[in-house]
Amino acid sequence: MRKHIGLITVLFLFAFIFTSCETDLENKFTFQNYSAGKVLINFRGSLHSVNAGAIYTINKVPKGTYDYSTTYEVPFGTTGSSAQGALDGTVEFKVSTRVLIVYSSTFNDSAYTIYATISSTDDLSGGDSEGPTFP
Repeated sequence: MRKHIGLITVLFLFAFIFTSCETDLENKFTFQNYSAGKVLINFRGSLHSVNAGAIYTINKVPKGTYDYSTTYEVPFGTTGSSAQGALDGTVEFKVSTRVLIVYSSTFNDSAYTIYATISSTDDLSGGDSEGPTFP
């Protein structure tokens, strides 16, 4: 009987430890499109379409550094367009990294401007992750 109680206690302890750990360790790349038109993101050899007003997430991005680029639709009647911000660049994914790009736009005097801002959950301060070095 004592062996059963000991075994149940150990199993309960393992269950508690594993359920209290963070279970969402996957990397995610999310796009929120508040611009007036659709945006297309070229990432890791695939083209991802995000309609105006939509949110799109790429889950389970492998650890690594990747390039991305954005192509955007211009609304009908536009005589000129420009882009500002993080419409293309490089992103680095470690463990549980979440990267968010938000697109917005303005339309003034028939000129369309799209903006992109990027943020990440990773520390971008450039500090040494290896720890202190000793002489």
